[in-house]
Amino acid sequence: MASTHVNARVQRHREALRRAGLRPVQIWVPDTRRADFAEECRRQSRLAAQADVADSDMQHWLDEALTDLDGWSA
Repeated sequence: MASTHVNARVQRHREALRRAGLRPVQIWVPDTRRADFAEECRRQSRLAAQADVADSDMQHWLDEALTDLDGWSA
């Protein structure tokens, strides 16, 4: 019985969001509970670090971009 009330409330909320011009999307993200999650993070971090070292032009471009932040606000 209580779940019917919750379901109706969720449905009204979703309908209001749709009326506001939004739509639902589904995304899949890595499962942080997996035993190999931490090792996969380390592997990908190593690959990213190697790519950074190998691409000095990109690092220079990023450094230049950081100096061009005048007028931007968070």
